[in-house]
Amino acid sequence: MAKLLASYLRYIRGEGRCLCWDLLVPLGLFVGLCSRVRNFAYDHGIASSTEPPVPVVSVGNITHGGTNKTPFVEMLARLFLEAGLTPGIVIRGYGRSGRESLFAGECPQSRDLLGDEALLLSGRLPGVPVAVASEKMTGIDRLASRRVDVALADDGFQHRRMGRDVDIVLVDATCPFGNGHLMPAGMLREPADSLGRAHIVVITKADQVLPGRIDEIKKRIMDISGHTPFLSILELAGWSKVSAGSVLEDSPPPELPVAAFSAIGNPSSFTTFLSMLGVSLLSHESFRDHHRFSLREIEGVSERAVKAGAGALVCTEKDVFNLPALWSSSLPLYVPRVRASICDPHSFRLRLSECLKPRLVVASNGHGEDAIGSLLAEKMKNRFPLAEVSGFSLVGRGREYRTKGIDVASPPSETPSGGVVKYRLKDLLADIRSGLFRHISSQAEAWTTLRGKIRTVLCVGDVYLLLHTLWGQGCKPGLLATAKSTRLHGHWWMEERLLRSRCRRVWTRDPETASSLSGKMVDAVYGGNPIMDLAGDTINRPGPRGEHRVILLPGSRERAYEDLDLLLEAATLVSAGEKCSFVIVLAATIDRDRLLRSAPDWVPAGKDAIRHPSGSPEVMLFSGDVAEAASRADILIGLGGTANQICAGLGIPVVSVDEKGKRVQKKLLGDAESLVPADPESLAEEAIAILRDPARRERMANAGRVLMGAPGALEAIIEYASVSLGWEKRCRVYQRFSSICKVERGN
Repeated sequence: MAKLLASYLRYIRGEGRCLCWDLLVPLGLFVGLCSRVRNFAYDHGIASSTEPPVPVVSVGNITHGGTNKTPFVEMLARLFLEAGLTPGIVIRGYGRSGRESLFAGECPQSRDLLGDEALLLSGRLPGVPVAVASEKMTGIDRLASRRVDVALADDGFQHRRMGRDVDIVLVDATCPFGNGHLMPAGMLREPADSLGRAHIVVITKADQVLPGRIDEIKKRIMDISGHTPFLSILELAGWSKVSAGSVLEDSPPPELPVAAFSAIGNPSSFTTFLSMLGVSLLSHESFRDHHRFSLREIEGVSERAVKAGAGALVCTEKDVFNLPALWSSSLPLYVPRVRASICDPHSFRLRLSECLKPRLVVASNGHGEDAIGSLLAEKMKNRFPLAEVSGFSLVGRGREYRTKGIDVASPPSETPSGGVVKYRLKDLLADIRSGLFRHISSQAEAWTTLRGKIRTVLCVGDVYLLLHTLWGQGCKPGLLATAKSTRLHGHWWMEERLLRSRCRRVWTRDPETASSLSGKMVDAVYGGNPIMDLAGDTINRPGPRGEHRVILLPGSRERAYEDLDLLLEAATLVSAGEKCSFVIVLAATIDRDRLLRSAPDWVPAGKDAIRHPSGSPEVMLFSGDVAEAASRADILIGLGGTANQICAGLGIPVVSVDEKGKRVQKKLLGDAESLVPADPESLAEEAIAILRDPARRERMANAGRVLMGAPGALEAIIEYASVSLGWEKRCRVYQRFSSICKVERGN
């Protein structure tokens, strides 16, 4: 059996060919296919990953064992301790008998309960919480309850259900990819191109191979990941002698020839390390990784060492925890204590600091949603000034984000309908002719460039945007649901299922929708109406009774250029019956000059006004927020969507046209909105009737305030991100760790 195992290990390491082991290659191909399908599912949100409440640094590999993960995790923990931060470690506890979640140090220090690596780390890092959990997210939650600043996940690269802020992958210089096959035909746990999703790649044991070989490995890693890998070596921290009860006591190195034994992933690297230390090594017996030694095996190792002329035994520190309780040997047992060291520590810390920088994207899919999303992004940036906050606009060019100084990560997507295609088939066909599918494809590509670089995605819109984000980004987003409401037709069962399983949290626009979704086991809350967040602290105080102030709103989409004439004609008719002042509110998406060209008969009246050829009425042009323009308004004649709702929520009666989209909106606004045929006479007559009836105007105002509700949704989201998603902690970790890097750079 020993010879068979040795033959297999040589084969998977690429050190020899064997026809019988070649028969395993089809199984390796099947494993590779399964791995790619699994990664595809996580990359596109088909399989679910969860954002942890604390920043997570994962340390893993793509081969089976032997890459020095444990000493590397210890090194990272010490880096964070030096920065004044409290790290915690989550580890699976390979080889332990139980599955319960435990903390090392709070239970009997038993290999059966904790596993060898947890015992090793807890002993080397006193005061650092080490959580042993079969499910890493469970362990991270327990670490979060201990108020750690950052969680280090040992062997987390393949654990994709766990979100992570930084993915560090270790590659063993002495055997980077084995024979190139996946298990069981090789050493690979997943294809080598999986390194492309790593944030940092480190080549370990870099001092155990020739420089030319390091250059070859570097080039291959750079071709896959696009990043220059770092180099790491193992250093001797000191020698220990193992006494009764497996207690390690500081000791000088063994002076006599020794025999070694080990149960680690890459035993040949232990041989090389001992030789580099100048140890006179006679023999080395290797066992499978994490092997638990029996008394008989230890006695056999000792007897063979004595026959070989050895004066002492040597094993790794991890092996000590796998010795039998009452082991004994005729030879003393020594352990070289090792530590991982980065060859360019300053550059490594800078890169780690860069990866720890919190990054958030606010995605939106409509002009009104852009207004809300950009305000949310601005508030997030103000709350977390060290974070990188960007916008992703599915419709248009993201002007709302740019005007607030927020970077836009999405390509431009301008279509004739402005993104609203659900009411008229001809709008959808026009968008398709203008390149709708090309826009969707370019957006998917843009998401791909962000995949793995964004910690949190917040969606402002509907379930289509949620699906778009999942397909492009993979991780669970939060959704501010601005469109769907039980006051309309609510959510379909498939939408409810998606929200339940693929959305971190839903913030609804009204309490009834939150209650309905919560009843379907969706994490849904109502923190205020996001539409009213756009109004800010605006209070509507109509002007003096001698003159009415009328807001004209052509909307924010392409049809606004066609509808301007309708509104201006209606204003002319209203002015003939009532003494009024008129203001046209121009959305950020509307080109002012082009809009004015669509009303060629009207003449300029100064810089910001136009006048009817007859001299009356005069209409002011306003390019600011609709809430500001509406602060002293008596009525709105509006063809907009979100802006109409803002005005209704401020207590301004709304008059609009009777068409499919506006009939849907009226279900939200109720008696606050009046719909009439799409002609200037009908609009004017209805507006005059409302202006002349103070009681009706007051009823419409009250209905709008009640149905739209109060603001507060955006603040609720920010508070959730700060606490539940750990953004306050992420920013603090980034600030502390990056400050250490700046001090180093200054020195």
